[in-house]
Formats: sequence, C-alpha cells, structure tokens
Amino acid sequence: MQPTDWQTIFSQHLTSERQLSSYTVRNYMFELRRVEGIFTESTQLIDVTRDELQSMLATLHRKGLSPRSLSLCLSAVKQFFDFLLREGAITVNPAHSLSAPKQNKPLPKNMDVDAVSHLLSIEGDDPLCLRDKAIMELFYSSGLRLAELASLDCADIKFDQSEVKVLGKGSKQRVVPIGKLALNALTAWLNCRSQLPCSQAGDALFVSSQGKRLSHRSIQARMAKWGQEQAMAVKVHPHKLRHSFATHMLESSQDLRAVQELLGHANLSTTQIYTSLDFQHLAKVYDNAHPRAKKDRGK
Repeated sequence: MQPTDWQTIFSQHLTSERQLSSYTVRNYMFELRRVEGIFTESTQLIDVTRDELQSMLATLHRKGLSPRSLSLCLSAVKQFFDFLLREGAITVNPAHSLSAPKQNKPLPKNMDVDAVSHLLSIEGDDPLCLRDKAIMELFYSSGLRLAELASLDCADIKFDQSEVKVLGKGSKQRVVPIGKLALNALTAWLNCRSQLPCSQAGDALFVSSQGKRLSHRSIQARMAKWGQEQAMAVKVHPHKLRHSFATHMLESSQDLRAVQELLGHANLSTTQIYTSLDFQHLAKVYDNAHPRAKKDRGK
C-alpha cells in the first residue's frame, strides 16, 4: 500500500476514532507532508529509519524551525508510526526514542510594586468590595495558588500569629505568613461576612452572594473586573499576583530557598523558572560577594 494511502487512513482514524478537531488533524497532516519533503522522492515515509528521522529533525532545526514547531512535528510523526504499528504495517516505531529540543518556558510577567498598590487601593465598604479586597491582599501577601485560597476556611487564618494554614498540591500542608495590610483586609471582610447568606458555605472563608463557597471561576472573574475598574494595563488574575509576590520577595531577599518554601514548590528548579531577578541586581550581589569579583577598595 502506498504511503499516501496510509496517511489518508491515518487522517480518517484521527477524525473518526480519536475525534480530534479538524484543525488538529490538518496540522498533523501538514507536519507529515513537511517531513516527506525532507526526504528524496525514492524514500517512502513508512520505510525511514531512526537515524534518518534524527537527521530530518536536525535539518528542520537548521532551517530555523522553533523548538515548539519541532515538538509538534515529532508528535505527528510518532503518532503516525504508532498507528502503523497497531495496523501491523511496521514492526517497530523508529521515532519512539527521539526527542525534540527543549522549549524555553516563558516567564509570566509580574506587576511592579506600584501597580499592585494601585490595584489594591480599592475603596468601598459593601461586603463584596471588602471580600474582593481581602482576596487580592491575601494572594499578594502570601503568594497562594487559586485552589489554595478558594479552599480556605475561617479557622485557617491565625490572626494572633499572622499566619495562614494552606493545603497545597499533593495534600501537603504549609504555614505562610500574612502581612499587616492583608490581615486588616481580612478583618474588615470577616466583620461583614455575616451580612451574606452563609448557610451553604459552612466555615468557608470567602463566600458568594448566594451563600456558597466562592468558586475558582468567580474569584477569577472578580479579579478581572477589578483590574478593569482600576484601569490596570494588564489583565489581573490570581497567578499574576502570586508571581508578583514571588518576584518581589526574591528581589528583596535574594533567598531562593525561602521563596521556594513560601510558594510550596517541591523542587527548587520550579522556583528558579517561576521567578526572575533583575540581572544588574544579580551582578551587584556577585560583585559584592565573590572573592574573585570584589573590588580593591584600597585603591
């Protein structure tokens, strides 16, 4: 059977059996045609070896294909050969052990301190306004994840110790400090929490106007609303405040391990990717700390 026939059957398989979108199927077939174009006309795609596929990836890389595009290309090739393997057309997937170049993970942009202060300068004394202010103050003060904040109960806030008990990923508990401004905002919110119907919310710290625990989607929507109300230049969402917390803490303390603990990251590498430091600040720290970099102050 000719390769073009196999590709047609593969396309039908993606559409009917796997029920992938037409957009995804079109992309996969485009990648297979791209791969075919690398080989000579006498080389059938079904017959190529692992070394030939590796050479093909190198060729596409030299032509300027990004790591993201190479990853998509290799994914299409692997799935095509997996399909041929299941159909009995081949005995081994030659692309199985191949890997695409690592993609650089873009860092989310944080808000600077002035922007965060402007966002949190919310005025108003109605319960929903005080609740939303407390939510955003707590996000920025303690660097919580959305799921962590949404699951908080009133008892998790330790006012006398200025701490919050958090249930993080993998059901791991940690205790995180709360700043004075966040504590003040939480106090103001809890003083009016009873004005909302809370019969269905139990001990939930943040409740909706319908008296239920505030959902993830509602928190995101309210934060986006306040971002517009405060005329912020960027879209406001929980992760942006968490990242801003991490970045500002790291810039001020230079203590990566401490920030790792505060964020609840299992691996330090996650914190390194998640946060960013101004390079000039790093260079200054290096110049002042490294024995071989210290300036001769006697001259």
